Amino acid sequence: MNILEELKESGIVAVIRGATIDNIVPISKALYEGGVKGIEITVETPKVITLIEKVASEMGDQVIVGAGTVLDPETARAAIMAGSKFIFSPTVNPETIKMTKRYGVISVPGALTPTEILTGYEHGADIIKVFPASVVGAKYLKDIQGPLPHIPLMPTGGIDIHNVGDYIKAGAVAAGVGSTLVNTKETVNEEYCRRLTEKAKQFVQAVREAREQ
Repeated sequence: MNILEELKESGIVAVIRGATIDNIVPISKALYEGGVKGIEITVETPKVITLIEKVASEMGDQVIVGAGTVLDPETARAAIMAGSKFIFSPTVNPETIKMTKRYGVISVPGALTPTEILTGYEHGADIIKVFPASVVGAKYLKDIQGPLPHIPLMPTGGIDIHNVGDYIKAGAVAAGVGSTLVNTKETVNEEYCRRLTEKAKQFVQAVREAREQ
């Protein structure tokens, strides 16, 4: 199974903002133990390149680490050199997609309208991140799948344990989940990691049940 298929199979990509050198590996391990393999570290995080390198080095193939909120090809390349297996962006930037695919890495740009979604896909994106998903809801994905059934969609923004199944049933191949899964403003200790693993299990189970329906 290739990395793209692994991301889809897991069904959840954890979006991590504000992590530190000290807590990024414990957070990643807790997510992995809960069944979440996709670890997105957003690039506005201080020392993000070091964080990506640390997860890639210490966890290897256990998780699929990537960079999020990537706005330009230069940042994409730096993240890829650090070990990123995917590049997430909030917008469609053709040069960023081009750079990402040049190195054989998964490209997931953000788009909202049908035109943006198709444009991103035509430029080589592997999955389109429907962002911000909270503005349009799960039914929007189902409507988009009508004329564009061949484009894999991943909603991000406002995804929680109560609605993730709705997005999967609407046709999403996976979902990006932020602070409702990983809240780095809390103290990351053993208890936090235990709760994080349980939350990860709940999200993965919700995806599995939605797919079975």
